[in-house]
Amino acid sequence: MSFDPTGKLTRTNFADLPPLCTDGAWGSQLQGLGARPGEMTDRWNVSAPERVLSVAQAYVEAGAQVILTNTFSCNRVALGAHGLAEAAVGLARAGAEISRNAAKGAAYVFGSVGPTGKLIALRNIDASAIREAAAEQAAALAAGGVDAIVIETQAALEDARAALEGCLQGCNLPVGVSFSFDSGRDSSRTMMGVRVSEAHRMAVEGGASFVGANCGAGIEAMVEVARQFGACGGGLPVWIKGNAGTPVVGPDGQSRYEAPVDLYARVAPSLLEAGVRFVGGCCGSTPEHIRALSREFRR
Repeated sequence: MSFDPTGKLTRTNFADLPPLCTDGAWGSQLQGLGARPGEMTDRWNVSAPERVLSVAQAYVEAGAQVILTNTFSCNRVALGAHGLAEAAVGLARAGAEISRNAAKGAAYVFGSVGPTGKLIALRNIDASAIREAAAEQAAALAAGGVDAIVIETQAALEDARAALEGCLQGCNLPVGVSFSFDSGRDSSRTMMGVRVSEAHRMAVEGGASFVGANCGAGIEAMVEVARQFGACGGGLPVWIKGNAGTPVVGPDGQSRYEAPVDLYARVAPSLLEAGVRFVGGCCGSTPEHIRALSREFRR
């Protein structure tokens, strides 16, 4: 299957995709456009859509072949903490439409589904609530025109499994699960102790179309994570979106990422050699990082 963002992705043909360059961070880019730390920028899909569009367009122009949506927190549980539970569907659909407009046939659009902000292990939410929220969000993203769904920044197997079940129920699109690995000797465990092999097994058994890692440790540490995913076998495409190095905390208390522009381009060959199908950036990465990375996919 060649790179053709105008073609329809299905759960049957998804595994035939070639290696693709994904986009970079959204949060830091939106902060550069005026978002305050901790602000629920998912609201901008309706209140400031032109700013959201500019981020998506910047990544398309940088050469990203897959861009996400500004919908990381567009589930009724996360939004409910801000009194916005009933806005979940509208914000998710609007976010999908914005990225679809930016892509204009030059990139695939994957709908971003983030954590609820609660954990089953802490007994402040149960699996059914996660499933229902994920199903609702996935249906809204599909209605907005996304090509696939990526469940991001997961830390616990139970919560990720519930989100996967919900997304698969809510739409007929390919759905992947991405965990955040930042713990253990080689940064190959999540905050809740999930190993790469356990994440892979859950994804396979749950019917995911791809599996991988985002956020967590810097992109350099993702090479070992990628190798561990590759060692699992099973044929699931692997997704890697690492942070732009290790953050430096400034005198104002804010974390800053100072990775050189060519960081992802330098790491990409090792990731591709490990069998990774999707490579991109997470926290701190910029369109310039992705511009340099995209050249690796066009050699």
